[in-house]
Amino acid sequence: MENCRKNCGNFLEGIEFRPMKAVEYPLLADFLYEAIFLPPGATPPPREVVELPELQPYIADFGKNGDFCLCAVQGTQVIGAAWCRYLQGYGSVEDMPELAVSLLPSFRGKGIGTVLLKKFLEEIKQRNLPGISLSVQKENPAHRLYERLGFEIVREQADTWVMVYHV
Repeated sequence: MENCRKNCGNFLEGIEFRPMKAVEYPLLADFLYEAIFLPPGATPPPREVVELPELQPYIADFGKNGDFCLCAVQGTQVIGAAWCRYLQGYGSVEDMPELAVSLLPSFRGKGIGTVLLKKFLEEIKQRNLPGISLSVQKENPAHRLYERLGFEIVREQADTWVMVYHV
């Protein structure tokens, strides 16, 4: 990360953060796949895993009332997405939408995810949401980013935490 602090500024100059366009919603299946945390050495699941009934609520028919996605774009390529919707998912908390976020692998570790999440949290404040929830595996180092940004653990499960950001 130290290297990122020295070099990310120039890299971020080429990144645009904007709401995802409806024609781009099908990309959420790819970003949902990329959001699956794999511990070091784990074999990635087949891409069809996003078709499982327990994962479909995160992306099926995206664009309904209450759905929102902010994306990171380099040139014409969407390289990251943070999206939320009201659903009964792994990180559900009553009366709050659940967040999912991911970047394409080659864009991780450059500070893009941090900026994307900060901008996303600014947006949910503008939308007068009470907060946002997420589920993160305890082994996933991203939990430290969530904590730095103000998320708090509200529920602990065997290998995951449910975290909430209160607006």
